[in-house]
Amino acid sequence: MKKLALNSILISLAVVLSYMERFIPLDLIIPVPGIKLGLANIVTMFALFFMGLTSAVAVTVLRCILASFLFGGMSSLLYSLAGAFMALMVMTVLKTGYNKAFSILGISMGGAAAHNTGQILMASLMMRNAAIFAYLPVLLMTGLVTGLLTAIIAVNLFSIVEKNKSVKLI
Repeated sequence: MKKLALNSILISLAVVLSYMERFIPLDLIIPVPGIKLGLANIVTMFALFFMGLTSAVAVTVLRCILASFLFGGMSSLLYSLAGAFMALMVMTVLKTGYNKAFSILGISMGGAAAHNTGQILMASLMMRNAAIFAYLPVLLMTGLVTGLLTAIIAVNLFSIVEKNKSVKLI
């Protein structure tokens, strides 16, 4: 029951962060269409590290569905799911090397790059045109920067949670 309650809180937090992100004028700083900070990814990483893969999948899927229904549409749902699943898969693989080969920063940046790749892949499928892949290098560069920023937040959050021993790292 405690895990269900925490998962529900994490899903709610991820949806709120997705919504709040819409009000950050990031395109004024970095003029790249479609760029977002990926704040909800902090919640996904938290779920992956502290709750396990099943919780991370639940948080990811429900966040994508709820955010798309509330703030987007069917196409945003497809882009969101493609990016989020690709990111989650990569972060799960990189997490196996946590504290050996990869830090939270590397895992987050890998997830951000995978998210952008998943969205470009979905765009290519939806438009039936591979020319969209020309935009991928730009998104990868910005994704690495935003992945680093969200990782810095995640590192601090994880540190606080570990010190308080409120949730155990699995």
